[in-house]
Amino acid sequence: MSRKVAVVLMNLGGPDGPKAVQPFLFNLFRDPAIIGLPAIARYPLAALISTTRRKEATANYAVMGGGSPLLPETQAQADALEAVLKTRGVDAKCFIAMRYWRPFTDKTARDVAAWGPDEVVLLPLYPQFSTTTTDSSLKAWEKAYRGPGVVRTVCCYPTLDGLVEAHARKIQAAYATAGRPAKVRLLFSAHGLPQKVIDAGDPYERQIEATAAAVAARLGDGWDWKVCYQSRVGPLKWLGPSTPEAIEESVGEGLGVVICPIAFVSEHVETLVELDHEYAELAKDLGASAYVRVPALSLEPAFIEGLAELALGALSGSSRGWTCGPNQSKCLQRCKGAA
Repeated sequence: MSRKVAVVLMNLGGPDGPKAVQPFLFNLFRDPAIIGLPAIARYPLAALISTTRRKEATANYAVMGGGSPLLPETQAQADALEAVLKTRGVDAKCFIAMRYWRPFTDKTARDVAAWGPDEVVLLPLYPQFSTTTTDSSLKAWEKAYRGPGVVRTVCCYPTLDGLVEAHARKIQAAYATAGRPAKVRLLFSAHGLPQKVIDAGDPYERQIEATAAAVAARLGDGWDWKVCYQSRVGPLKWLGPSTPEAIEESVGEGLGVVICPIAFVSEHVETLVELDHEYAELAKDLGASAYVRVPALSLEPAFIEGLAELALGALSGSSRGWTCGPNQSKCLQRCKGAA
């Protein structure tokens, strides 16, 4: 009899309609991985932030039809991954656990337990590990799951071959569709983090750089490229350069921009609003000769195959070769030697 395997795809989630925007933001900012204050101070602050940002955030989601497309995109990825695993002889069922909106982790944990798996593979859809994403999602699962099965974890996979190949294919396709404009810079744009998070040992920046370097090497065409970070909020020093700064610098040097969301595997507010509208308008206002937005990975076959390899590797206990360095103390011990 084949093993019953539950594969749990983890992501942040997104509001499914205007009424969900404020509670989604509250759930986000009350997470101690996001705001590291005691609950007695964190909860009122989360309420304040979610209230003050509700109007602007609701307007951003209105651009996308009122809600985030993250869940339907993730469901499509889950269906595709399940199909690939079954062709590999694995009796797998894919579940989705979102951190800040439905389906919440605790609900998915109950669903997985009711299904009764022999093994559970936790597969975060964050290729690059961070305490603010992967670690938060895994901790939520550990707290919620009380069901059967041996639990196996995929921690991070910044240089996974399928991930790198998928990004390279998306970049090449978008560049070709745009007519292969001359004199462009490829900007790998990732969600930013406060510098203090990195200084405390979070490996995210190093892993973003590793992904970008691997993709640039795979492209192999002498691309001019740079890593940058978007979505900065608040007064703290954040990772830099910011994506707007990188666009301005590129245009100032007479270069057009090809921009690739290097840390996002699905389309959501940061790609469909920030990249497609805010930064596109900035590039236009600056007089950029080209602004080409590369789509998120979504259902790119190489990426789905890569996720399947990760799940199979977790089931077999095999390593994919990624090791965090000594300065990345916040990386989980189980990440050492992970994909």
